[in-house]
Amino acid sequence: MNKDLTTGNPESVLWKFCMPLFGSIIFQQLYNIADSFVAGQYIGENALAAVGNSYGITMIFIAFAFGCNIGCSVIVSQLFGAKEYRHMKTAVSTAMLSSAVLCIVLMLCGLLGCTQLLHLIQTPDAIFADSKLYLNIYIWGFPFLMFYNIATGIFSALGDSKTPFIFLAISSTANVLVDILFVACFNMGIAGVAWATFLCQGISCILAMTVVQKRLASIQTKEKAPLFSWTLLKKITAIAIPSILQQSFISVGNIVIQGIINGFGEGVIAGYSAAVKLNNLIITSFTTIGNGLSNYTAQNLGAGILSRVKSGFKAGIKLVWMICIPIVLVYVLVSPILIEAFMNNPSADALSSGTLFLRIVSPFYFVIAVKLIADGILRGAGMMRQFMISTFTDLILRVLLALVLSLQWGYIGIWCSWPVGWCIATVLSVCFYRNGPWKSK
Repeated sequence: MNKDLTTGNPESVLWKFCMPLFGSIIFQQLYNIADSFVAGQYIGENALAAVGNSYGITMIFIAFAFGCNIGCSVIVSQLFGAKEYRHMKTAVSTAMLSSAVLCIVLMLCGLLGCTQLLHLIQTPDAIFADSKLYLNIYIWGFPFLMFYNIATGIFSALGDSKTPFIFLAISSTANVLVDILFVACFNMGIAGVAWATFLCQGISCILAMTVVQKRLASIQTKEKAPLFSWTLLKKITAIAIPSILQQSFISVGNIVIQGIINGFGEGVIAGYSAAVKLNNLIITSFTTIGNGLSNYTAQNLGAGILSRVKSGFKAGIKLVWMICIPIVLVYVLVSPILIEAFMNNPSADALSSGTLFLRIVSPFYFVIAVKLIADGILRGAGMMRQFMISTFTDLILRVLLALVLSLQWGYIGIWCSWPVGWCIATVLSVCFYRNGPWKSK
């Protein structure tokens, strides 16, 4: 069901809109967590390390899918809020066509350059073959990831956060079951983990795209909407490219950090793999709520209602901090149990490194949550230069500190680089938000 986010109490509207988004990303992250869990429990610690080792590279592909999602979603939100439905439909088809071309290019680059990327991050010989196999299957399934993300962006732009939640709840639950079936019953090894994700993402993508087409067909326009517009493509790319660059540079930074971590052996790689999946579960959840703020901001700016943006920021902070409280308590108090759940008889290095990561990083979720809410509003308002500055500040600091501190304190120094980058970048994002076009309101 389409929903206008420009009316009603801002806090109530955002809670109803963002909570299904939060649930959706929890289920989406189950794809990655299920892969790591099944690999560690049913195959072995090296298999878990292989999935974790591949994660930084897969994040590059996710960055492009995420950027296309945001670019399409923000522009469609603005046009929906302004009730320019003909242009809105053209924006959707323009995003679909351009994303298809981008998808083909990325798949070719990934399939041809997979081996070189794994060598670049100093992948240990013991996990190289599994890492390459997992990556190759993942890349073949990338079109499903790309178009599913675009579909969810369109749903969000139309004010509908419940439909993608339903799709993800079903497909991610199925992914866990198919993971176990392929690995535990059919003995497919690391390939079974990858093919399970391929299959379940493919089904959810097809269903989501079908519903999107029906939803758009139900919105009547006086004239038929053109399939493509260079003008709208420029507007979409103006939002998408900075978002892609942001996520891509973060992915590159994570690859550099993964390369440093790989120097500490398979145990630390496995521990980091488990811990970073749990960490990304929360960070991605906050990012998704920030995306909801982008849609909310874009619709209200499209309708010319600036006064609701500040109320939305306060409501967003309240929402993410309420989520932070139980998560931080769990990650600090029972982190060894969470890490151990990913592995059958984990080594001492794997258990201690993963536990320390969560205990050092998780208390700062209260800080990074504020940044991601502010970033969501900056994206929705088209303030991409400011958004990029704060994001790159965080990334550059984390990579440089990881390089320096690892020489002094080992992998613990790498873990400490996260909070420093988050704190400084959060200050920047909040300052940029406070000076937005709604300041005088």
